[in-house]
Amino acid sequence: MASLMEELLTVLSSEEKIYKQIIPISEKKTEILIQGDLKELEAVTQQEQLLIDKANLLGKKREAVIQNIGVVLNRDAATLDLSTLAQLLGRQPEEKKKLVELHDSLKTVMKRLVAVNEKNKNLIENSLEMIEFNMNFIQSTRMSPGVNNYDKNASSSYDTGYNAGAFDAKQ
Repeated sequence: MASLMEELLTVLSSEEKIYKQIIPISEKKTEILIQGDLKELEAVTQQEQLLIDKANLLGKKREAVIQNIGVVLNRDAATLDLSTLAQLLGRQPEEKKKLVELHDSLKTVMKRLVAVNEKNKNLIENSLEMIEFNMNFIQSTRMSPGVNNYDKNASSSYDTGYNAGAFDAKQ
């Protein structure tokens, strides 16, 4: 059991490090989204994806370790979260302290990452809305009523049927 707990602490520590590396990349992504630099956005997204892939692998490893801990403790692994494991380590204060510290640190890091990602999501949604608005505007100008007539000076004159200074005197 002690080796499983050490392995769990190692995996959690590695996950924490990766998530801490993702935060500045996500914050940089926010700046890039504001600037609208698509090439830089692609590069940063690739960096972020590599770290996310590593975090996913560690997450699977963490789940496997917790599954093994569940087998040793004869408990369902689905009920074993970090808080429950910390309570079960009552007789091992050193490991319990490390687990609680890692849990709290991961919780803080994840809250920050969620906040940055939510901001990025909103920026992307706003950009998509603006693109959709622009596309609708362009389409509506192409379909606008009226005739574009060009005179010999190549300037457009838009004829609506009303002359300047004309008004309806029958009102």
